[in-house]
Amino acid sequence: MSSSCREETSVSTLAVADPEIDVVEVPVEPAKPRRSTARTLAYLVLPLLVMALAAGVGYLKWQASSAAPSGGESATVVMAATEGATAMLSYRADHVREDLTAASERMTGNFRAEYTTLINDVVIPGAEQKRISAVATVPAAALVFADTDRAQVLVYINQTTTIGADPPTDTQSSAHVDMEKVGDTWLISDFQPL
Repeated sequence: MSSSCREETSVSTLAVADPEIDVVEVPVEPAKPRRSTARTLAYLVLPLLVMALAAGVGYLKWQASSAAPSGGESATVVMAATEGATAMLSYRADHVREDLTAASERMTGNFRAEYTTLINDVVIPGAEQKRISAVATVPAAALVFADTDRAQVLVYINQTTTIGADPPTDTQSSAHVDMEKVGDTWLISDFQPL
């Protein structure tokens, strides 16, 4: 007799022995295979992690772009840095005091005070005594970073200097120009030659 027949016989015998017990046969489903941890990680956790990271990066990018000046404002910052650098490095021997004092109006904070001290103690007396003139141009400039009231601009400077009757000398340099928004105007707050 097979084991399934024995089970049926014993169940039948039990049912006959105790007529009050109802016997219900429940088909037994095969056990579901357990998902492996690696499969759960690969198909559930990793995609959720990637989506969370993408959402986080998107939020940070949105925050950064909303804090930075608009395209028009960025152009204004670069223009102010370019014009300010040109003004602070250009002067005529016979108008050096007026030229550099006017240039200091494009500056703010401690940098303005330091620049004013430098031009009054060194540049103006030297330019008047030795008849030094300088013409600076900024052929290229780029915004390095910006937020709502601070920015940094990289400027490339060409400067031609003439001392008395000597032939002019040309120099090229670059500088980081830190800008600060005061009211509606971008002013130079630092100038670091590179």
